[in-house]
Amino acid sequence: MVQRTTADEKLPRSELAAYLATLAEEFDGDAEEINVGVGNKTVSLNPAAEVDVSIDVVERSSMLRGNRETIEIELSWKS
Repeated sequence: MVQRTTADEKLPRSELAAYLATLAEEFDGDAEEINVGVGNKTVSLNPAAEVDVSIDVVERSSMLRGNRETIEIELSWKS
């Protein structure tokens, strides 16, 4: 069974930094279970001791549309 929880938001950089800092604190803690805020929901996860990390950065330039940059960070593990 697959359960997916998604949320798309537009955040000021300071709020994004706070969200990422909170996520980092969850991973850095000693608890086996971490809590991840997704929109108005909190999802509890049990990450393994080692986590696979994939970072993808795309930079696009367009004369008409301007520059568009994206960062995708994927964390995965098998428990």
